[in-house]
Order: sequence, then structure tokens, then C-alpha cells
Amino acid sequence: MLEWVTLETLAMLLAIAYLLLAMRENSLCWYCAFVSTALYVWIFGDVNLYMESALNVYYMAMALYGWYQWQRGGDEGRGVAIGRWSLRQHLATFGAVLIASAISGYSLSAYTDSRLPYLDSLTTWASVATTLMVARKVLENWLYWLVINSVSIYLYIDRELYQTAGLFVLYLVLSVLGYRRWREVYRQQINGRAKPSIERLAGVDADA
Repeated sequence: MLEWVTLETLAMLLAIAYLLLAMRENSLCWYCAFVSTALYVWIFGDVNLYMESALNVYYMAMALYGWYQWQRGGDEGRGVAIGRWSLRQHLATFGAVLIASAISGYSLSAYTDSRLPYLDSLTTWASVATTLMVARKVLENWLYWLVINSVSIYLYIDRELYQTAGLFVLYLVLSVLGYRRWREVYRQQINGRAKPSIERLAGVDADA
């Protein structure tokens, strides 16, 4: 009865929990992220998506960094607030992602049996940049994820990771909802009347 339950299933469920909690600015999301990405390190390496596997090692480290930023970051050490990047910062990010993708894509194509090396590299480096944006609570991270997740769906279907591909379809919807939610909170911050975070309302200790 439980034959369909695999490591990919567990990683997928934890990834959904991460995103739902992140939408609510709940720092417990980083615990889910750490375990989910640890599982995906093995899953992607097993199907020769080496850049995706390496990306999840980075995600594990960023789960620790993100937790710290959301709990202890910011000017007052009470956690970072939602902010926005300038056009110059976005353009610099685009350029860096394209250059890194070209270099690693060529290397994977020349020296490994990687499938779709340039596409794999593009989603990897774009995700590296966007995960940092999440940790720093940059509003536009949700828009970046819309593009990255769309490309990733094709990548995972090609590798027959159908559960993960389905997860990323869900991610597309949640990215839209996440952007709308964070934009509302950001506007409240600008107006000086931001609501308390969900975890404070729920009584979650800041040292969780």
C-alpha cells in the first residue's frame, strides 16, 4: 500500500512544508528545508543531475544561514524585515547567473555524463542567487522562483522525477501566493503598521 512512498516523496512533503511556512515568515521553514535538501542531495546525484545535487548541499548551508537571518539578523538583531532590491542589483544578479551557467554548463558537457548541462546549470545558479534573496527576505525572490520552477519542471520530467515535477507545479501556484502575501506585509512595513509574524502570534519561541 505504501510502495509509492519513497525518499522523493518525503523530500517533496518537507519541501511543501518549507514553502508554506516561508510564505508566513515562520522560521520553522528552515528546519524542513534542511532535511528536505539533504534527501535531494542523494536523489539528484542518483539520476546524474550533478549540479542539482550540489545545489542542495548549498541549500543545506543556506537553511542554517536563513534561520539565523530570520531570527537574529537585521539592524536590531530581531530578524530581517522584507525588503526590495534595486534594478542595478537585479541586473548584476542576472549577469552573474548567466556567466556562471555558461562556465559550469561547458564543464559538465565536456567532462561528465550530465543531462541538459546548460539548463541544469542555469536553474542551479539562479537558485543559488534566489535562495540568498529568500534568506535576506527580498520581496522579488518569488518572481525569480516563478521562472526557475517553470524551467525545472521540464528538467525533472526529462529525468522521470515525476513527483518532484508535480511539486514544482504546486510551487508555481505558491510562488504567486507568496509574492502577494509578502508584498502586503512589505506595504504594511512601509506604512509603519506591519502585523506581528505568524510565529509570534502562535507563541513560537524565537530560539526554536
